[in-house]
Amino acid sequence: MTSNVPQGITYASAGVDVEAGDRAVELMKEAIKGTHNSSVLGGVGGFAGLYDASALLKYKRPLLATSTDGVGTKVAIAQALDKHDTIGYDLVGMVVDDIVVVGAEPLFMTDYIACGKVVPERIAAIVSGIAAACQEAGTALVGGETAEHPGLLGEHEYDVAGAATGLVEASQVLGPERVRPGDVVIAMASSGLHSNGYSLVRRVINHAGWALEREVSELGRTLGEELLEPTKVYAGDCLDLIRYLNGAQPSSDPALAPMHGLSHITGGGLAANLARVLPTGLVATVDRSTWSLPPVFSLVSQMGGVPLHDLERTLNLGVGMVAIVDPVAADTTIARLASRGVNAWVMGSVETLDATKAASFEHMNPLDVVQGAKGVDGGTVVMQSAYALA
Repeated sequence: MTSNVPQGITYASAGVDVEAGDRAVELMKEAIKGTHNSSVLGGVGGFAGLYDASALLKYKRPLLATSTDGVGTKVAIAQALDKHDTIGYDLVGMVVDDIVVVGAEPLFMTDYIACGKVVPERIAAIVSGIAAACQEAGTALVGGETAEHPGLLGEHEYDVAGAATGLVEASQVLGPERVRPGDVVIAMASSGLHSNGYSLVRRVINHAGWALEREVSELGRTLGEELLEPTKVYAGDCLDLIRYLNGAQPSSDPALAPMHGLSHITGGGLAANLARVLPTGLVATVDRSTWSLPPVFSLVSQMGGVPLHDLERTLNLGVGMVAIVDPVAADTTIARLASRGVNAWVMGSVETLDATKAASFEHMNPLDVVQGAKGVDGGTVVMQSAYALA
């Protein structure tokens, strides 16, 4: 069959630039190598990343923890502002901080970037942010993939995703089975919106007609700068706290290990995610008046007339991670986090959900009571009081 195309169709003419992909790899190599430790074998560019698993031999019952996630529509803000070196923090935070919640150390991570056109400098900027966040979390970036999808994504469009694997001794796993009545709920401040709820936030901005370059006095910077504030990566801080409170080889007896649970506040908001780490029959009461809403959350609420309940189940409202600890360790927990630059405070407590307590819910706003979450048969969270004014 004779082709009517004079010079023939090539991969490049179809929209895929292999050479640009190769240049992108060269630009990101050093950043990736900066995350490697002695457990990483081989260099950048292999078919698979190799990680020495000899450490598993030191464990009595090693458990692997894994998580995968993306950044969501926050990438649209990065693309609009042509600033791509912070979105990697969002990706790493979303992935490794889910792993640390069970007490596991995130060992290594891989990433995936799909784009309409490979611009080497842009891809390298994205990966540089991923690598910097991995270094902060103590996680090796052992591999990744950049895929060019012309015709599916626009020339300046891309999406990112990642997956990580962690390791924890079975006797050290944190979770609902360790949480007890009397435990204290401690909040860790978020750095801003993090990476959840941007479909809502973008809709509000479009409704208000605000430009990303607009200077906003309440924020002390432009709207775009606020929206691109990187997600706080808590993995290193939480691992340090676990080891500090529970020891390097903590007892399987929860009474002797003051750190009982962690909750990563992502999609679903504070109450829903906290409920996931509570056992059935317990209730955590959270006092909204213990912290002030950061300006960006109040701004979104006011600009869009967003109801409080919708705000709470969509955004973190200033709390990015929660620790549940024995009351004797509450002050120590806050002090330890402060020493690492993490603002933390007591926001509530855990108690038994008895008939009297359950009956009191009938007199509360139903939107203030969350039972279970995301298919998890967990405990109950009651949100009380109003937020303090900034």
